[in-house]
Amino acid sequence: MPRLWSNNAAKHRDADTATWQLVLQREIAALETCTFGTNAFIAPDVAIFAERGRAVRIGDDSCVASGGYIHGPCELGARVSVNIRCTIEGGARGVRIGDDTRIGPNFSACAFEHGYARADVVIREQAVTSRGIVIGRDVWIGTNVCVKDGVTIGDGAVVGMGAVVTKDVEPYAVVAGVPARVIKYRGDRSRDGYKSEVDGYKSEVDGYKSEVV
Repeated sequence: MPRLWSNNAAKHRDADTATWQLVLQREIAALETCTFGTNAFIAPDVAIFAERGRAVRIGDDSCVASGGYIHGPCELGARVSVNIRCTIEGGARGVRIGDDTRIGPNFSACAFEHGYARADVVIREQAVTSRGIVIGRDVWIGTNVCVKDGVTIGDGAVVGMGAVVTKDVEPYAVVAGVPARVIKYRGDRSRDGYKSEVDGYKSEVDGYKSEVV
């Protein structure tokens, strides 16, 4: 698990384990356009697809846990933790995740959209678009979060479990819901008078349903 590799390095990152990781990473890099930073960790059952032009880069001290799927282009910064059963699909424009970001289990980020406007053409034959996804530094993303193509999540943001992020998230905002809405801000942003939407959040829940396609 990433937590053990990162937080208990003295106990769990011994010479044998480090050698096992280096061998595993070299095997992956021999098959895919994939690079690994110093002390990166990847579980042996993670599926990485990084054909030419769709590189995957795992930064220093970053970890990807069991059951994951990554299709480039995708770039993880330093000290990023991707928990179990996460899916990252880079589309054409890619997914970038900044340093020190934590991602909970069952996360999904898909940097493409299927066209479906025409009812006379089957969806699989309609155009696919891609704008890319950017997730900033020091972001905390909870369990079962989905992020839509074209979204940017600002530095220091928190995304509550089960959220579906369809629009950009401001730095240091805390968002939750389907679709995700701001419920408050972290740190100085709250003290500087940014309005918390906690009181109005429950009253908007019924309205959320009508916005979900």
